[in-house]
Amino acid sequence: QVQWTESGGGLVQAGGSLRLSCDVSRSSFSRDAMAWFRQVPGKTHELVAAINWSEGLTKYADSVKGRFTIDRDNVKKTVYLRMSSLRSESTARYYCNRVIWKYPARALNARGQGTLVTDST
Repeated sequence: QVQWTESGGGLVQAGGSLRLSCDVSRSSFSRDAMAWFRQVPGKTHELVAAINWSEGLTKYADSVKGRFTIDRDNVKKTVYLRMSSLRSESTARYYCNRVIWKYPARALNARGQGTLVTDST
């Protein structure tokens, strides 16, 4: 059972910015780390960024370093992905998931519906 909800996707021009949110307040599991993944139809599920919940340490895919920022709000129990300088290849459906910090590319739970980001250029 998916215990989080992604939101914030939409149409954005190349070079634009967007902030995605992942509400984990309904989740009952302990959080080691959370991550954002993305998938384009016909391509594999790709890790975008991960964050260690307690310490706030972060990891990024090389393709998004310097443009995307992952952070979390411990009070709101929300994980964010702030995306800037978006490119056409950023078009994808984005998902959040629970991961183990040591192995951030391995999503631990079933995916939710995700949120779609589309280049409108």
